[in-house]
Amino acid sequence: MQSRMAHGVPHLLIHLTNRSQTCMMVPALSALQNQKNFRNFLQHCGYTTEVTLQGENKTTTESLYELSVDIKKIRRLKPWVLWKEVTYAKETAEILREMGADRNDVTHIFERCPEAILCRPTSIRSQRDLWSSVCPNEKQLVELIKRFPETFFAVEHYEKQKGNIRFFKDLGLKNTIISRLLTSAANIFYNPVEKNKLMIETLQRNYLYLGGSKENMKTWLLKLLSQDPFILLNSPDAVQENLQFLRKNDFTDSDILSLLSRLKGFIFQLNPVTMQNSMLFSKNAFKCSNEELRGLIIKCPALLYTSVPILEERLDRLLKVGISLGEINDVPSVLELTPEIVQYRIKKLDAIGYDIRGNLENVTGTKKEFEATYGKIQAKRERPIFNPVAPLHIED
Repeated sequence: MQSRMAHGVPHLLIHLTNRSQTCMMVPALSALQNQKNFRNFLQHCGYTTEVTLQGENKTTTESLYELSVDIKKIRRLKPWVLWKEVTYAKETAEILREMGADRNDVTHIFERCPEAILCRPTSIRSQRDLWSSVCPNEKQLVELIKRFPETFFAVEHYEKQKGNIRFFKDLGLKNTIISRLLTSAANIFYNPVEKNKLMIETLQRNYLYLGGSKENMKTWLLKLLSQDPFILLNSPDAVQENLQFLRKNDFTDSDILSLLSRLKGFIFQLNPVTMQNSMLFSKNAFKCSNEELRGLIIKCPALLYTSVPILEERLDRLLKVGISLGEINDVPSVLELTPEIVQYRIKKLDAIGYDIRGNLENVTGTKKEFEATYGKIQAKRERPIFNPVAPLHIED
């Protein structure tokens, strides 16, 4: 009995002590609740707790809070940025404001690319001056940075970017094209200038070898680069290998030059194995000879660069909607489009009473080209037909 009492005494004392402390805290809390600044007090407590998470740089988080940046988003995406000892949030924000960015722009950029605050201000200013050399309009430049902040703040590639911009300018590319390539094809600016020069020389040499003229070479090359700059990410050996494959399959120099232009850069992203598979499928599907197959490929380069599963699906879907194999053979460029696009265009033409049977070419082309064709067909169908030699029916 005494043992149980002795064991229970400490628990009783703890219980009484807790009750006593609770009773003492209630009036204090009541007093705080009556104060006007109690809500601010609670907010301050939450703020302090949030910015002092273990391992984070408190100065960095406070600077980002002041800039209205969503810290939670950064913690989810790239928490390691908040652990860095040295950051430049305020300095980077100030440089962006100098360029014309407003508060919302800065917030968006930091939330999208938190590592921007790790770049030295001197590096960012150099990058700003470099990009301004091809995009002098500050408003447009800020928009580019908002859309592609990771590319702009890749300051470690500054020297390569600088060299490549100078090279592309000397080549004849306009600033508008270069600024677009800086964002849409940033990796080509991370190449050493020598590598890009070697690829350009390879393209020029092959263009002339295949029968292209020196007078047209610059125009051809600049058009090719603006359409598909990723060709520069390939190796000269891969280009030679693909061209040699086409020669072995009896494509003439004129055919290959045509494919180089029509394929844009696709031919450089291929390899002999994938081209061989696609050609074999097309030959069996259309039941044609090698010569007829080459003709189809010249009309529709997609038969060369589209994978077999995709070609098979597109062909099956076209046949299911009532398009014959013969019609596809006559207009193989329809295979460049997805089945969804083809079906949409057929339905749109059908809605105005136009039958595409025998007129499959009116379904092909780019969106702009199709809309122009559709407009002409629609206008022609809505226009009343007047026959000047037909008798007039006039009521007495």
